[in-house]
Amino acid sequence: MRRFGTRAGQPRPVLSGRYAAWCVTLAAAVAIAVVGSPQAKHAERLAARLAAAVKALPRRARTVPPALLHGQFYNGTPAVGALFTTAGSGLGQHFCTASVVASPVKDLVITAAHCLAGYQPGQVEFVPGYHRGQQPFGAWQVTQIFVDEAWASSGNPDDDVAFLAVHQPGDAEQVQDLAGGETLATGWKAVQLAQVIGYPDGRQRPISCTSRTRAFGSYQMEFDCGGYTNGTSGGPFLVKVHAATGLGTVLGVIGGYQEGGDTPSVSYSARFGQQVRSLYNEAVARS
Repeated sequence: MRRFGTRAGQPRPVLSGRYAAWCVTLAAAVAIAVVGSPQAKHAERLAARLAAAVKALPRRARTVPPALLHGQFYNGTPAVGALFTTAGSGLGQHFCTASVVASPVKDLVITAAHCLAGYQPGQVEFVPGYHRGQQPFGAWQVTQIFVDEAWASSGNPDDDVAFLAVHQPGDAEQVQDLAGGETLATGWKAVQLAQVIGYPDGRQRPISCTSRTRAFGSYQMEFDCGGYTNGTSGGPFLVKVHAATGLGTVLGVIGGYQEGGDTPSVSYSARFGQQVRSLYNEAVARS
């Protein structure tokens, strides 16, 4: 799961639109305070300069600074759910996040590969749409786990993706028929406006935030928004989300670098490329 600690070395904008606007207000206040004094004209010129600087900032820089964004708890969406340990005939604790991915076999779920470390099929269950103890679509047993060879051999963070085949004993229906499925996207650019959903440990509802992703190195994406603590690993990066169904296109999952991030405000995902597409095709063929 995600780990948290001291993180350094990642650049941040020196001056965002909100901070510049605050400086404008301060300079204007100073000008008013010293009106009639020799310093008044200087303060007025400073306020005018800062106002011009705000207008010159790129549109993206004038949005809310990433450090101020924070995910909001809600009742979730059908295709996204929590992974639970099994406990006898019931559920144990939830420990990661996963989502149904659309497929011809209709029984596939996507998450981060590191979530399944130490687990075997039959030891984990997926509960789509879980919130406050409710299981609107039931609990689905993980029957197969598919990870890339590069992950299995060396834990390469660029391959921190897993597909799971799930089955509900005694039920002929498949999970995608009930909860729907996210469309898998590979080969997309790293910069996207994405909704990221995850289930923090110890909380009974998922957290959601929408922000713009950005490239982190050649094979990772970064998403800045607060509240993504342990348990959110495997949560989907969704784009083009349909307002009515909550379904979208998944182009990442919390994982990869630092197993998804070492602070709650910065999350990562491996970028989905041909290897993820090949792994998906393998899961479809073998499940």
